[in-house]
This record gives sequence, structure tokens and C-alpha cells, in this order.
Amino acid sequence: MSEETSSENGKFLKFIVVFVSVILTACIAQGYEYARRRPKLRSVAILVLGDVGRSPRMMYHAESFAKLGFKTYLIGYRGSKPLPSLTSRLCYLSEPPSILARVPFVLAAPVKIAYQIISILYTLMFTMSSPPEFLMVQNPPSIPTLALVWLVGRIRGSKVIIDWHNLGYSILALKLGDAHLFVKISKRFEAFFGRSAYAHLFVTRAMQDHLVAEWGLIGRKAVLHDRPPSHFHRCSPPEVHELFLRLGPSLTDPSLRSYLPSPSTPYTTQFTTTTITPSHKPLPTITASSPYSMINMPELRNDRVALLVSSTSWTPDEDFTILLDALKLYEARARQVNDGERQGKLPRIWMVITGKGPLKVKYMAEVERLQEKWNFVRCSSLWLEAEDYPLLLGSADLGICLHSSSSALDLPMKVVDMFGCGLPVCALDFACLSELVKDGQNGLVFKNAKQLAGQMEMLLTSFPKSTALDKLRSSLRQASQARAPHPVQHEESADWEWGTWTDNWNRIMKPLVLRDVERFD
Repeated sequence: MSEETSSENGKFLKFIVVFVSVILTACIAQGYEYARRRPKLRSVAILVLGDVGRSPRMMYHAESFAKLGFKTYLIGYRGSKPLPSLTSRLCYLSEPPSILARVPFVLAAPVKIAYQIISILYTLMFTMSSPPEFLMVQNPPSIPTLALVWLVGRIRGSKVIIDWHNLGYSILALKLGDAHLFVKISKRFEAFFGRSAYAHLFVTRAMQDHLVAEWGLIGRKAVLHDRPPSHFHRCSPPEVHELFLRLGPSLTDPSLRSYLPSPSTPYTTQFTTTTITPSHKPLPTITASSPYSMINMPELRNDRVALLVSSTSWTPDEDFTILLDALKLYEARARQVNDGERQGKLPRIWMVITGKGPLKVKYMAEVERLQEKWNFVRCSSLWLEAEDYPLLLGSADLGICLHSSSSALDLPMKVVDMFGCGLPVCALDFACLSELVKDGQNGLVFKNAKQLAGQMEMLLTSFPKSTALDKLRSSLRQASQARAPHPVQHEESADWEWGTWTDNWNRIMKPLVLRDVERFD
């Protein structure tokens, strides 16, 4: 071991000692007897250091625990509306002072961490009358949550479960660089406090293999692939109709109104139309005086544009320029093959981007500038309520995923949601994507903007009657209809199986948290 490495290790150990000492003092101060109460069986506290409403996997965990009869606490920050079906008790953390957003990162980080430590400790120690049997934490972020959960678990006797979504230090490295001292400290911190737990959950096999080999994790280990909840599905034309009756008034952009087919509510929307049953007197169009008994169920319009969806957090690990360049190439190609026609071999497309994030303003300003001269492409940013998001996915024709992963060890949940809604996907390639996207079966994999533009052209040619797109949809439909009691994916097999979150959770987690029960319902 070099002298430099020894010095770094010494600094890290001193940091750990000081950190733990501060936390331990705070815990002891609230009362030894209170802290030593025995954990309450069939109870769980789930901690996510982020917006609860934007943490679907942790909300799904909470729902699954509650259905199993656990008293469930979901702890995190207030923000987006949580799932309407969530029955867990929500415990919101206090937000750090807003002034910290205007302070340089190096100065703001220690203050923010100290504030978070106080808020999390207070919530874990005072909001639950008895210690929970299980204490689950989402990682990342790692600092300070892993250390706090590690310590509270030991003091209160709760079994800690770490749900490894990604690696916190790899995300920090995107901002500061791999060689930065904070990144090195973050990596050691994450390894030290994340090494031992009652159980470790991983979103990919690749992540499990990497962390077991690199950090020697102690505890039970299981891969829990993300899966959609059971209510995610492909939308019927009447559901598409209802969705765009609601969304229609919010589509106020003048260039979009003139681009999409004209609606005539409540009988037609931008994507659906209704017809009338002929009587002895033909009625060519539906009017306000048309008898309701003559109006048929909504159908998809033949003149509709192709609806494409991409969900993004607008962060550096998702390169939006790839999509932007692909849209430019598609516009040029559509002009060429359609020879100036508004509708031809390649359809007009409406690219809908959902999500919030720091780079949204920058990229959407560039989009607005470009589409002033576009004839075949429009791109809009929408924020949807939780109940409308799966309906949009279930109404769309193609999903685009730009997720590249800071660690190359996690998988994009947005693709899971799309598959759950029967939506084929074009996804940016990275190391372990094959655990989810089977190229040519449920989607296509691209490496750059040129490939993505080519895939969009291939899939959308002759839309809405596209053979290539129908083939991918059929594969998703068959996998959904043939759900097995214990769905798995076989890497070496040409076939792949699919299941809901509930299917997967009951197969992996139920035996883990009810290990003393020999038979399960």
C-alpha cells in the first residue's frame, strides 16, 4: 500500500469516526429507553431522500408491503402528487433552506447534509411509536441516508434493506469528475455503510455481480427487476378519446393547434373520432342535434399524427441532443420521401417529452427555434398527473429512451412503464440494457442520432398501417397475455417473459420478509 493511499484511508476513517460520533450523540440524546424498544413485527419504514411522488419504485414497494398486512411508513420530501392508490402513512421531511440553491456546491453541501441529518433522525426516531421491523432505503442518494439507516438499524434493532438503484458516487462524478476528492470520499462512504445489511435488492444482475465482487456485500441478495403495476395497459380508442378530451384544452401552442388534426369536442379529438349509425336519412356528420343513440364508440382517426413519447429527468446522463439531431434528420427525410405532401409515406410526428429537470429550459428553447421551419415534426414538453401518465404511454405509438446510466449498471424504469403499456421502444444502448430491451423483439437499440432516425423511419413508414411497428406491438401483447406465475427473463433464450410488479415482488420479496412462514397465500 502506497504512502498516499494510506494517508487517504486515514483521512477517510477520521471522517467516518467524526460523522458517526455526531449522529450517535444525537440518537442518545432522545432517550435510551425509547431507542431500545423492540421492533414491531409486520412494520416497515421506507426512506427515499427525494420527491416521494417521483419515486415510483419506492411507492410500489410501499403498496406491496401494505397489501401484505405491514404497517407502512413512506418517508421523503413533499412534491409531486403520490399515487392515488397509496395507503401508506406519508412522513414528509423538512426541506433545506431555499437560500442554499444560490450558494456554491462546495459550501452548500455540508450545510444541506447537516440539515438532512437532523430531519431524517427526527423522523426515524420520533414519528413511529415503535421501531419498524424493516427499514428500507433507496440508494442513491448515499450521503447521509446510508449512514443514518445503518446506525438507526443497529440502535433500534430494525432489519435494513438497501434497494440499489444506481451508485451515488457515479452520479456525483458526472458533475465533479472521477478524480475529485468528494467523489472519492463518496465512494468510500457508500461502500463502507452499504456493505452490510439484512438484505440487498438490485435492479439488474450486472449491479449485483459488480457490488458483490467489488465491495463484498454482506446479507441476503436478490435481483428485483422493475416491473409496471397491474393497471398499466394499452389504451383502447375510447380511453384515448377520454384522455385527449381532458388534455385538449391545455394544448394551447398555436403552432401545435394548426399542426394536429382539428378536434370537435366531445365528438372528435386530435386522435379519435366517432361515427354515426346510418338511419333512413343519411347524416354525413355528427352535430349537436344528432341523437346520442346513433353515435358509435370512438375510433382512432386515420389522419392522426404519430404520437411519440420520451420521459426524461433533463439531466446530463440523458443526452437530449441525440433526440434533437434525430428529429432534424427525420424532418429532412420526411420532406424528401413525401415530396412536400402533408401526409405520405412518412407521417407527421408529435414528440411529447414528459418530466422535469435542470436542462429543460435550454433544450426546449432550441426546439422552439428549430420547429418554426419544420413541417413534419412538433415537439412539446408536458407534465402529467400520475393517473394520466400511463394513459399517455398507452395511447402513444413509439417510445424513445435516452437513458445512459452513470454507472452502466441500472436500467431505465421509463422503459418498464412503456412496456407495461404495450408501447414499443427505441432505446440508447449501454452495458446491461439487454436485461430489459430485446433488440428486434420488444424494441430497437440505437447508438447515435443517425441510427435512431433510421429506426423511426423504418417503424413509421406507411403509418398508421406499419408492419414493423405492429410486429413489436404483437410481441409485447403476447408477453403480457402469457404472464407466468413466476415470470423471469432468460438472457440466452430467444423468448422472453413478462409480469407485473406484484408478480415479481411476491416472488422475490414475500419470502424475504416472511422468511419464517413455510407457505404463502
